[in-house]
Parts: sequence; structure tokens; C-alpha cells
Amino acid sequence: MSARYIVSTEIQFSASHALKGYRGDCSRVHGHNWVARVSYEFGALDGLGLTIDYRELRTVLERVILPRFDHRHLNDCPPFDAVNPTSENIAAEFFRLCRAEISLPGGVLKEVELWESPTDMVRYRED
Repeated sequence: MSARYIVSTEIQFSASHALKGYRGDCSRVHGHNWVARVSYEFGALDGLGLTIDYRELRTVLERVILPRFDHRHLNDCPPFDAVNPTSENIAAEFFRLCRAEISLPGGVLKEVELWESPTDMVRYRED
């Protein structure tokens, strides 16, 4: 059996949204302090015994996500100007952005977790 290391880091951002077609309070504009956790799988360690420096992973994740979504109204941000900004859709979009814009030597994107509160989260992955 080959070694597998799953490495994760989190970033936080603040943003508002309003769920389209939802019957209830969340149809009105409201905000969250979101937490996004992204996980990559690695099969080997470098000479120091690391897969990747957590700071490096966090920095690239912040570079991809924060300028687009931090302190914004998500309904105004593509693709959520056309797609309902549910936690599920946001997590899937973060996964697509990470897959398209982050390349880590030896690393494969595994999943994105998106927490909209300390008790409520969605996990998105593609097999």
C-alpha cells in the first residue's frame, strides 16, 4: 500500500448573500463569517519530510478566493449573479477555482469544506 497524506488548510472571509426562491429568512440579504477548508492529497514527502508548507497552501488559496468573494455580496459576484449562492454551490465553485488556478507539485485536490456557521457546513468533492 502506498503512502497518502491529506493536507488541509483553512481561510476565512466575510460575505453576504440572499437565497433566490427560498421560503424563509435566508431569502433576505444576510451575512456569514465563512470558513473554507481545502484538502489536497500527496503521495510523497520532500527532503524535509513535508508535503507542502501550510503557509504556502494558505497563501495561494487566499490569492484565489479572497479577491473574488471577501467582503462582497455574493449575489453580485460571478457565477452567483446567475447561480443561487447556496453553500453547496459556493463550495463547488471554490473547488472549480482551486482545480483551475492552483497547481501544487505532487498534490491532487481532494475536497472543499465550506462552513457558513460553527455548526453548518457542506463538503464538496469530485470522484
